[in-house]
Amino acid sequence: MTVETAAPETRAFEADVAKLLHLMVHSVYSDKDVFFRELISNAADACEKLRFEALSDASLISGEAPFRIDVTLDPDARQLSIEDNGIGMSEADLTDALGTIARSGTKAFMERVAGSKEAEGSHFIGQFGVGFYSAFMVADEVEVVTRRAGADQAWRWRSDGLGTYTIQPVELGEAPARGTRVTLHLKDDAASYAEAYTAESTIKSQSGHVPVPIWLKEKPDAEPRQIADGAALWMRPKSELKPEDYTDFYRSFAGQYDEPALTLHYRAEGLHEYSVLAFVPESKPFDLFDPDRAGRMKLYVRRVFITEEAEILPRYLRFVRGLVDSADLPLNVSREMIQESPALAAIKKGVTNRVLSELEKLADKEPERYLKIWDVFGPVLKEGLYEDYGRRAALLSLARFKTTGSGGEWRSLKDYVANLKEGQDAIYYAVGTDLDRLAASPQLEGFRARGIDVLLLPDHVDSFWVTGGIEHEGKPFRSVTQGLADLGKIKLQEGESETADVSGEVGGFIAFAKGVLGDSVSDVRASERLRESAVCLVAPDNGMDRQLERLLASAGRAPTPTKPVLEINPRHELVERLSRLGEADTSLREDAAHLLFDEARIADGEAPLDPRGFSARLARVLTRAVG
Repeated sequence: MTVETAAPETRAFEADVAKLLHLMVHSVYSDKDVFFRELISNAADACEKLRFEALSDASLISGEAPFRIDVTLDPDARQLSIEDNGIGMSEADLTDALGTIARSGTKAFMERVAGSKEAEGSHFIGQFGVGFYSAFMVADEVEVVTRRAGADQAWRWRSDGLGTYTIQPVELGEAPARGTRVTLHLKDDAASYAEAYTAESTIKSQSGHVPVPIWLKEKPDAEPRQIADGAALWMRPKSELKPEDYTDFYRSFAGQYDEPALTLHYRAEGLHEYSVLAFVPESKPFDLFDPDRAGRMKLYVRRVFITEEAEILPRYLRFVRGLVDSADLPLNVSREMIQESPALAAIKKGVTNRVLSELEKLADKEPERYLKIWDVFGPVLKEGLYEDYGRRAALLSLARFKTTGSGGEWRSLKDYVANLKEGQDAIYYAVGTDLDRLAASPQLEGFRARGIDVLLLPDHVDSFWVTGGIEHEGKPFRSVTQGLADLGKIKLQEGESETADVSGEVGGFIAFAKGVLGDSVSDVRASERLRESAVCLVAPDNGMDRQLERLLASAGRAPTPTKPVLEINPRHELVERLSRLGEADTSLREDAAHLLFDEARIADGEAPLDPRGFSARLARVLTRAVG
């Protein structure tokens, strides 16, 4: 059977692709321009990949025209095509690239788009960067004809986006000499994309700065004209560039649809020479907290794309998008050898330090702009406090916190330390999962009475970085829910009464409660922390913070559980009344001791230790109370 008569083979998309295509085909989003950016970005990547492969096999590009992307319009047939002379695809490549979705976060993306409002949809699509599949927002059918560089076979892929696709071999004369041609059969309401003005303006705004020249043919038989020169934006002087140039490049290169919140463009000279163009997005990528998510910094060597896997920035800066183009890394070695080179290690160190330095400058000079970045990426940056000991001081200066005294505003540690109370020798914090619940914690009452500000830490990573013996300007971090509060040396605020010594009756009840609760607690003691509440739970002096213990337990990594300390407010009216009960009311006092312990657990976000016992005791006490 010849290539000409070979029947196309029909295959089904994987389930996630089918769902995604359903969203694309039935899209009602008003801004569909993103498809141009995605397809041209793919074409540019194909050229960059071949440029790299040709370093070890020059025959792949010998005698061929320079890299380029050609966009051909056919308004009469309501078609447009995007063709590159890059690496191309084999049959297996077609199936892997267009039949599956390898990128993480797809499910989250699809759920978000499916539930979004019309005006939000294209923003989500651009933010995730669904690549090739965005073509089905504007096309009834998409055809891909491709030939891998150096191969003697060409292939056609075709689909209407309704669940299946076909693949068949084609004659070499029907395919590019190398590379890929994507042809879109446009829907009625997308016909304007085949018009010269719409296509050119959209390409320039979406992809005007890809590092491969773009040529446009207004009709199949027209002469092509260049509409983008493919000059590497990062190699041009900053003085020649406008903010919109950076934004256009950012959207095309980084696969984002928002504005960059911060742009870094500089050239490092000295022992190692390299150019950097990097962006901090203004919005959070869907896969930011995916455990497998790597960084989004690309490595070039003298404009030749090398890899996305160099991990130029540490994981806690994985939200930064951009590239590094080295002038002195070797080109004639493998990617693996480049990644292991001392020169790349020096580049990584330099770029990381520069990113943190630029963030610090922004925080000092334009705090409102910086706080927008911190609002979005603060939890990720705080991972560095746990992972990067060498840069901990710099990261602490960047950190911002909500506190009990900040009125919901962000506060730096510099501001916090400047307002320490006389006698305060620590930076106090409370960790949890919810700001409002943290702010209402009974453990904060004694600190609030003394005007001591407490950091409220609601992110999961907070439970880890604060445990590493960390300090700032000589002040250690100390949990308000761990060990003795040691508040006696700090004066109460005006209007707050001093606490009286614990009476003998109250002391007796505390000892009684300790005996009743037995192994459920490690201790029962009078509290310095409490002012309004009757009880609270804290971790022992040398025990693990209770929130960290819960997090480890939920991950199946908890050590032997630590028994909490029950602190009792000796000045609380309920405690005083219970303390005056005689031995004839032993059963009531026993029920009260258990109920106080369960009350403390509930306030701490936990269920009573024995729910049935809790209900029975509560019923007995209420029955007695109503006579």
